[in-house]
Amino acid sequence: MGVKLEVFRMALYLTFPVAMFWISNQAEWFEDHVIQRKRELWPPEKEGQRQEIEEFKERIRKQREEKLLLTAQQSS
Repeated sequence: MGVKLEVFRMALYLTFPVAMFWISNQAEWFEDHVIQRKRELWPPEKEGQRQEIEEFKERIRKQREEKLLLTAQQSS
């Protein structure tokens, strides 16, 4: 029984990863499940959103610079 059991276990150990690799590399499956799920979780950005983020970053940077400048002037 020992040899048959070991052969079965070895076949199982080799078959499972190969099967998972084969399934996950199917282009149709990848497009249907992975790419669709990715688009649901992270929808593509709109150009207006990108511009708003850049403007917000610029405002924060300017505020920090002004605060640093005031701190430097007060300490002098």
